[in-house]
Amino acid sequence: MRKNKDIDLNLDDFTSTTIFATKEVRIPNDNDESIDSNEDYNPFEHRVIEHPTSTMGSLIHILKGSLGTGILAMPYAFKHAGLVLGSIATIVIGILCTHCIHLLVSVSHELCRKLKVPSLSLAETCEAAFDNGPKRLVKYSGLVKTLADIFLVITHSMGVCVYIVFIAESTQQLVKHWYPEFEMDTRIYSVITMIPLLLSMQIRQLKYLVPFSLIANVCLVIGFGITLYYIFEETPDVSKVSLFESLERFPTFLSTIIFAMEGVGVIMPVENTMRQPQRLVDWFGVLNVAMGIVVVLYSITGFFGFIRYGSETEASITLNLPVSEGLAQSVKVLVVLAVFFTYNLQAYVALDVIWRRILSPRVQGSLKVNVTQIILRCLFVAITVLIAVAVRHLDAIITLFGAVCLSTLGILLPAVIDTVLHYKELGFLKWRLFKNIFLCVFSLTALISGSATGIRSLLA
Repeated sequence: MRKNKDIDLNLDDFTSTTIFATKEVRIPNDNDESIDSNEDYNPFEHRVIEHPTSTMGSLIHILKGSLGTGILAMPYAFKHAGLVLGSIATIVIGILCTHCIHLLVSVSHELCRKLKVPSLSLAETCEAAFDNGPKRLVKYSGLVKTLADIFLVITHSMGVCVYIVFIAESTQQLVKHWYPEFEMDTRIYSVITMIPLLLSMQIRQLKYLVPFSLIANVCLVIGFGITLYYIFEETPDVSKVSLFESLERFPTFLSTIIFAMEGVGVIMPVENTMRQPQRLVDWFGVLNVAMGIVVVLYSITGFFGFIRYGSETEASITLNLPVSEGLAQSVKVLVVLAVFFTYNLQAYVALDVIWRRILSPRVQGSLKVNVTQIILRCLFVAITVLIAVAVRHLDAIITLFGAVCLSTLGILLPAVIDTVLHYKELGFLKWRLFKNIFLCVFSLTALISGSATGIRSLLA
């Protein structure tokens, strides 16, 4: 009989995820006859959420989690794949990313019913999957949970570092145009950005970040619309760009597009706070609608942006816009605001893990909790700014970040836990196993090739 195990599900108010009483959760063995049927247990009916998020609010959060600076890097991605290969690969990778998120959420819901608990975080889902998988893998459940949390922290910490570099470079470009005689390094702009971030980061509830996500989405959509105006200002001429690039450049495309699309870290916190979580994974649910919008917008931006600027395409297409024109300046301002208001949402996941795994068990009392929260958030902002100051190459960060973090967290991990949990139910001719093996190989290919490319760019 497998021993009882405590699942760390009791989150503090700050997390804004499901709140329920701490209790010992028995991890059932597949051969344990004492376990009652879980068919009658509906985890959604047992959730007591202090600050629930509406379906529309959840859609906004997921859109914001996947629709950020990545869309501005799509023409740069197409530059490294070619027009035809880039178009096909964007759609295929979009489908794969969406499928992997479905795997993660489905496994989480299945385990919630099996364990009779209202909700599980991403790391808890990974742990429970191994606990309910083959007996020889049970001993690795704690390690898998820790690795999942580590990758979440790294992923979202590096993601916001990209945001800071982007804000600094865009702001410098604007200031240099408005005041030609004024010279200041991008690192100084990064440090200045820290001041307003320190203030905005004191908002702790995910529900109260919905207006931030809404403002960011509005700014991004308007900026995106104006960017499209510049893209279509000239008649597209496909003959000026390559249709297929060499395979040596494809890893950069792969890492960039995974960075652009993958918002897996936001999914479980959003799902755990939804008023109607069953609407997340319906055929026309929040996830499919959000990812459908993302794939369409990314394809359009990458396709026509690459045609417009060709080999001159920058890591962010806004850097290609004519800074001397007021309309182009407004795009840069809008996108900077969009990225600024997205920082808090991306940082939320990393801070949630740090607080839940390290600080929450050691800090008691409302005063100590508030003081610790303030210090934690200030330190997080300061550290991410320091990293952005140390590494200033936006394209290299995007490539390395997409390859190492998001390919592992967004594709490899869901495929592995789905296989482990369903090792006895692999389907006709073991189709589930072969499908997940393909996802793992794809993820590892992106990891190895993208990491090598990113490291070379950073050292160049």
